[in-house]
Formats: sequence, C-alpha cells, structure tokens
Amino acid sequence: MTAPAQATEPIDGAALLNEVEQFHRRFNVFPREAAYVAVALWDAHAHLLDAFDSTPRLAFLSPEPGSGKSRALEVVETLVPRPMLAVNARAAALFRSVSDPAGRPTILFDEIDTVFGPKAGDNEELRGFLNAGHRRSGVTYRCIGDGGNQTVVEFPSYTAVAVAGLGYLPDTITTRSVIIRMRRRARNEKAEPFRARLHEAEGHALRDRLAQWADQVREDISGRWPEMPEGVTDRPADVWEPLLSVADAAGGDWPARARTACMELVNAARADDKGSLGIRLLTDLRDHVMAGIDRMPTVAILDRLCALDEAPWADMSGRPLDSRGLSKMLGEYMTEDNTPVKARNIKSAGAVLKGYYAADLYDAWQRYCPPPPSGAATSATSATSQVSDPEKVAATLFPSAT
Repeated sequence: MTAPAQATEPIDGAALLNEVEQFHRRFNVFPREAAYVAVALWDAHAHLLDAFDSTPRLAFLSPEPGSGKSRALEVVETLVPRPMLAVNARAAALFRSVSDPAGRPTILFDEIDTVFGPKAGDNEELRGFLNAGHRRSGVTYRCIGDGGNQTVVEFPSYTAVAVAGLGYLPDTITTRSVIIRMRRRARNEKAEPFRARLHEAEGHALRDRLAQWADQVREDISGRWPEMPEGVTDRPADVWEPLLSVADAAGGDWPARARTACMELVNAARADDKGSLGIRLLTDLRDHVMAGIDRMPTVAILDRLCALDEAPWADMSGRPLDSRGLSKMLGEYMTEDNTPVKARNIKSAGAVLKGYYAADLYDAWQRYCPPPPSGAATSATSATSQVSDPEKVAATLFPSAT
C-alpha cells in the first residue's frame, strides 16, 4: 500500500525573501538600499506572473561600463524560472519563446544599449514586444503562411523581462520599469566574486524554494489589491502593484520595506525623468522664469530661458529658441478654457508687447509638470498676488524691450 503524499511544509515568505536579498548583497553593490528590496521582490514576482495583471521590467542601467549591471543580471538568472539570456535577439525569436508549450521564459536582455542606443536605430518591433508584454493581455500579431495563403496568428507577449545596459531606455519602456541606476564600486565597497560553478547551485536552491512558496500563496496573491503609498498612481502603480502584493503575502517587515522602497525609487525616477522638451519648457517657465509673476513679455521670457544653466534653450539645433519656436511649443497645450496657449498683449511702460500670462499656463502646469519645488508660486492666483504692478515688473525685467 502506497503511503499518502505528505503536504509540503509552509514556507516563511519573509525569511525566504531575506535570504534572496542577502544572496544579492553578496555579489552586487546597488546604489541604494531600496534597490535590494525591489530586486528581491522582482525575483519572487517572476514565479507568480499569472497572479498579476502586469509585470514590471527590471532595468540595470549605468553611464559607464564596469558598473555591475551584467553581474546583477547573472545573479537574477539563478533565481528566476526558465531564464533565457538574450543579446541582440530579434523580436520574432522572443515572442515565439513566450509561446513555448513548456512554459514562458524569464527574458534577461544584456547590452540593451546595442538595441536602443543612439547608433542602433529604432528597433520598433522589439520595442513593441517589450511594451505589449508588460500586461497579461498583451499579444503580438503575425502573418503565418506562404503567399496568399496566410493567416493572422496571435502570439502572447506577457513575460517577465530584466535588462542591463548603458545609458537610457526609450520612454515607453522606462515608464514600465523598476530602474536601478548602477555605478562603479568605490574603493571601500566590497563584493564577493560570483563564480557560476560555485554559486549557481545556491541560487537554484533559492529559486526552487521561491517556486514552492509561490505555489502556496498564488491563490492568496491573485485576490490582493495592495494599498499604494500616497502619490503612487497610474503607470508607477502598475509597475509596483505586483511587487507590493508579493511583499504583503510574505509578511514580516516586507510590506513596510517594500512601500519605503517604492516611494524612494518612484521619486528617484521622477527626478531623473527629463520628460519631453515641451514638459521641460513648461517646468522651466513655472519654476525659473515666471515664478511669482503673472505675465511676461515674450522677449523677456526668451532672455531668461536662454540664460538658464544646463537648459537646452540657448542651443536648439545650433540656434537659440525664438518667439516662433516658443509659440509653436506652447500652442500644443491648452488653457483652462480648452483653447491653445497663445501670446497676448501686455501693456508695459506705455508700450504694448506680446507675451504670456501665468493664468493661461496654469492648467498645463497642473497636468504635465512634476511637483514644484517647495515654496514655488505656481497658481495664477498666487502669482498675481505677488505682483502689485505687472506693467512695472514687465518693464523692469526687460527694459530694452520697452
């Protein structure tokens, strides 16, 4: 008579995540504590993809080689299910691998800068695959067959992806990613050398326990809607929802640590996000040019913009931004009355100059710009209240214009 199979002992998720984190700490020097938390949660989430509506990309990026990006990817490789190393892989190979009946891979894409770098071209097909695979409903359509006997086939694209490379990623991928900005180790920062023959087995043992724990909590996680930290909404919430769900299921101090890490990395990404040129223009107008001023002549605006350090306005393809370019860029945005932002007449010292009003820009500032620096005057009301004589201020700002 066959003995009944014994139930698997419950695994302490918090203790297991602690071990995963410590495994990374042995070989990786990340730039901030939050990165260790995020990467450990990402490793675990890769075993639970079907419990989530989306999967964040994990991106190890740096400005220079030798910053530990590839090593971080090597360690991740030992901890995730069915790792598939991809360097210069084509989109067709990747979306077919995701459809493998044996199970979807975890795609690890090293040297991603060779795909999306400045000399690599657009690679729209691969970009489309990575974007579509962020959500569980994501698919890639391809025509299969010869000549006129072709049919459209739907390939699922949903799979976990971690990348490493130099520089930056396209915005559409960056906003779907947990970004770890790597840097070279300082002389006082030490890491244990990673040797595959010695350490892969340790990583695989942790991987197998992560898979067992995932089976134990899968049903519980599928029904979770984790509480987001204040201010984390929209795309950042999509990115962090799976990781916070893993932390909540693990328990211990992981829910608190995960939310602290979430806020730290989301805020770091916002600070690093240069946005579009239009958003940069709106933000510079709000924070540096028109702060506390309710109207300003165009010529004064251009003078202040071009004087800003580390701003692009003094050299726009070899020429400074002019009134025509300013009008074109601001005309893409709307006022509170849903009309395009346009230059209007400003009376100044007996003359009439064309310029812009803070009241016309306020709606765009609210919708598109990052949170203002502490104490900045951003509303039309507060700006107006700080200007007792707008005509005098406009004349003083740029007297030669009058």
